[in-house]
Amino acid sequence: MTNWTRKALLLAVSAAAAAGTLTAVGAPVAHGRPAGPAASPLAWGPCAPIPGTPVPAGQQCATLRVPLDYRAPGGRTVEVAVTRLRTDRPEARRGTLLALAGGPGGSGVQRLAQKGEALRAATEGAYDLISLDPRGVGGSTRAGCGIPEADRHMVTLRSWPAADGSITENAERSRRTALACARDGGPVVRSFNTRNQVRDIDRLRAALGERKLSVWGHSYGSYVAAGYAQEHPDHVDRLVLDSTGDPDPARVGYGWMTNVGPAVALRFPDFAAWAADPAREAEGLRLARRAEDVQPLFLALARELDREPKESDVPGVPLTGNRLRQALHGSLNSDTGFAPLARLIRSAGDPQGRPVLPPELAGALPDEDASLTMAVICNDVRWPGPDSGYARRVAADRARYPLTAGLPASITPCSFWKHDEEPRPTRITDEGPSNVLMIQSLRDPATPLAGALKMRAALGERARMVTVGQGGHGMYLGNGNACGDRAVSDFLVTGNRPARDTHCPDRAASSGVS
Repeated sequence: MTNWTRKALLLAVSAAAAAGTLTAVGAPVAHGRPAGPAASPLAWGPCAPIPGTPVPAGQQCATLRVPLDYRAPGGRTVEVAVTRLRTDRPEARRGTLLALAGGPGGSGVQRLAQKGEALRAATEGAYDLISLDPRGVGGSTRAGCGIPEADRHMVTLRSWPAADGSITENAERSRRTALACARDGGPVVRSFNTRNQVRDIDRLRAALGERKLSVWGHSYGSYVAAGYAQEHPDHVDRLVLDSTGDPDPARVGYGWMTNVGPAVALRFPDFAAWAADPAREAEGLRLARRAEDVQPLFLALARELDREPKESDVPGVPLTGNRLRQALHGSLNSDTGFAPLARLIRSAGDPQGRPVLPPELAGALPDEDASLTMAVICNDVRWPGPDSGYARRVAADRARYPLTAGLPASITPCSFWKHDEEPRPTRITDEGPSNVLMIQSLRDPATPLAGALKMRAALGERARMVTVGQGGHGMYLGNGNACGDRAVSDFLVTGNRPARDTHCPDRAASSGVS
């Protein structure tokens, strides 16, 4: 166990010992058109179909026009797709709740379609629910850099090192991508950043005629939500930050990636215990007799696939060691990902098997999606330059965290990125209303507890934190912890939150906050 992991867990345990006394946050909000940026009324209508996601009855969509460049508010505009699901209990309505998806690259329109009915029920109809596709995403104005198809696969876009740990190809590909975005991305790609998303949210608030919004931000969306509350404290009613990264401007982007190695190492034992459970035998998914044997099995299989990739169900896209590692990282976000991962491992190790790739690994991302994902994190903050010792850091990270094989420390297009002006990420502070509730898994493979504790420290007395004693990414209405769900729902409905940081046990014992 690393020192930071031990410290994080000790802090979480001490939080678990805190009393669960509740205090109320936020009185009912007065609603009226605020002073602020001019905003055209929204023309609501039916939402377009979303492949694979049924749209709830009553969910509506509209288009919000916002400045491409807020330094020239009267100039060119771009479109932001917005959506709403009105309360089914108008008499209980207290305001509007904005749900922010993760990413960068998550669609808020799709997230509301997926979570809207559950969120409306959990909050007892207290809110009209809204969300948006950030510029560059889904139904909003999109743009690409012309990134070659070979560079748009998850295992190339994410800069997995070569089988021998070399990053020579990563560096060349990253330089090529950054050059393409500087040359061909244009002003729209340069506008993809968190600061503009915060500005677009405030335009949406004004267009809705709301003085305040309550906000639930998930993953990267929690960073956006924290930034919005920092920049517009008078426009936030109740704020929920779900699965949060380190907000230190020096840690945004690059720092988030470097946290992935220890995060995956902390989460993997949950999968190993599941995969060694005798209950998996009847399912054909048991990987080993003992949990401690699962990691050596996985690492040996990944090395074998490094040497000899295996033909998959997708012609021309073999299962490589890095594709297996990428599948692992994605599968750890929820226990529901364990069975597909075990199935992939079993088929990869079977001489007669033909692995079925998860959808995110079956082909290249569209140019617009790949460009957006890179542009946001690269535009937000300046990363270490290409000559700052990436190869050395990759080698050290690779040795310490073999499951992620050096990815978290690898070079990316951000190392070569061209900025129009010096990035100025918002500094999160303890100045502002005490109206924030954080919820965080102890073993989050994407936004680890250590980073969330940095957000908690930055917010000071503005926030309370509920840790959840299970693994996974995205806790509220996401990983089946009744205690954690209830803590967030109660806060959104009543304003009550723990008087001090507190803890929810895992699902098996999640009857209440301790």
